[in-house]
Amino acid sequence: MFRRQFLQNLGLVSAGLSLPFAPAALAAEEIPAAPGGQPLSLAPLTIRGKVHQNGTGIAGVPVTDGNNIVLTDKAGKYTLESNATAEFVHLTIPRGYAFPHEKGVAQFFQPIKPGTDKMTADFALQKLAGDDTRHTFIVWADPQMISKKDCHELLTSSAPDLKKLAAQYDGSTFAIGCGDLVWDKHELFEDYKKAVEITGLPFFQVIGNHDMNLTARADEGSAQTFKSLFGPTYYSFNRGEIHYVVLDDVFFIGPPKKYIGYLTEKQLQWLEQDLSHVKPGTTVVVALHIPVDSGDQRRNKLKEESLGGVVSNRAELYRLLKPYAVHIMSGHTHVCEKIFNENTIEHTHGAVCGAWWTGPICTDGTPSGYGVYEVSGGEVKWYYKSVGHDREHQLRSYPKGSVAGRPDDIVANVWNWDPQWKVVWFENGVRQGDMQQQVGLDPLAVRLQSGDQLPAKHKWVEPTLTDHLFFARPSANAKEIRIEATDRFGQVYHDTIAV
Repeated sequence: MFRRQFLQNLGLVSAGLSLPFAPAALAAEEIPAAPGGQPLSLAPLTIRGKVHQNGTGIAGVPVTDGNNIVLTDKAGKYTLESNATAEFVHLTIPRGYAFPHEKGVAQFFQPIKPGTDKMTADFALQKLAGDDTRHTFIVWADPQMISKKDCHELLTSSAPDLKKLAAQYDGSTFAIGCGDLVWDKHELFEDYKKAVEITGLPFFQVIGNHDMNLTARADEGSAQTFKSLFGPTYYSFNRGEIHYVVLDDVFFIGPPKKYIGYLTEKQLQWLEQDLSHVKPGTTVVVALHIPVDSGDQRRNKLKEESLGGVVSNRAELYRLLKPYAVHIMSGHTHVCEKIFNENTIEHTHGAVCGAWWTGPICTDGTPSGYGVYEVSGGEVKWYYKSVGHDREHQLRSYPKGSVAGRPDDIVANVWNWDPQWKVVWFENGVRQGDMQQQVGLDPLAVRLQSGDQLPAKHKWVEPTLTDHLFFARPSANAKEIRIEATDRFGQVYHDTIAV
């Protein structure tokens, strides 16, 4: 995201649909030009191959060209009737198998050479050494480097921090880069890939608005560089009992830097097919960049929600996901937030870069960091890992006078809060009860980011309103204040204020 100034007051946008498989009877002539200016060909393409381990076929594996999905037979073989619009053939990695990767970058796809009418695409998988019913995944949102100095921070601070954390878990841990891997400077993708390699984890990637080709003439061409490095922008895989889906919800509407949060019909049709192979009741994790929904409109009392800040056609996504227990992973806003909608919990993550590498925190006071998700069967537990801190660092407290207009109040920022947390306070060792949750600005964010001269690196950065501030008013006799925050899983975290 750039300056948290989302697109608003846009006119009607025509989001032309990508064409699915067409029979050979459809000629390529007189078809409108493709993104690169070449005629759009619908020439038929037949893809055959085998999914196997050491030559032994693996049955029932979904294979797709991004339009249609077929399953491998009992010998692990498949035939996929496609057409010349397809760019990749890729599979949904089944549970129990390692994620193929090249220096950490997941390799679950094969590019389709333009102009070919027949293709063989085999996929070799290897069984994991142990059971993956219990596993861990990490969500890195918005590394967003614009300079080599930013890259240095990622390589020497963020990546080693994740490597150290990953060492505490077993070999079934993986990570998701949740978009804005760079900040429009595509030459810095190589530094991002170096950071991925340092972590020692297999990484799946999500495209963000700053990962797009900004000179593309339409959305279809905006992911060209991303695809050349990381493969398709939407796909799925399995680990343990969880089905994972990555989507591309950044719809490019033209230079410079104009986009909306939107899922194309082509993706929705593909997702509907993908989920048809997933048993209802299964836990599904969906990763995308722009939040599906947000509290930004409510907190800022906006007349309309920002088209670049949420997914405009999210109702259909919610409908497709309704049979499942769903966790949605998003980034983009550089804040921590939880959004609940019937069967879904959306986790919007604080940024790896914080407030664009200007200091240790995001604009809502959340430390720069990432989400950690511990999975057992279909159950998911989570916490937020601040770079440079241990996992116990889950809140920051401030003494009286820290918030303008509330000189007698103490305040705590509990950044990974959701309504099932409990935040209480103690004065001189005596419990006083619940703290009062209110929307406000984090005091440290105000000190580091507020005003037209701060922060010096990017003066446009400003603090943003957050829901996860908690207030209390100590008595005149207070000597020590202790704040106790208990998360939804019963983990208790403390911070103390000396008065």
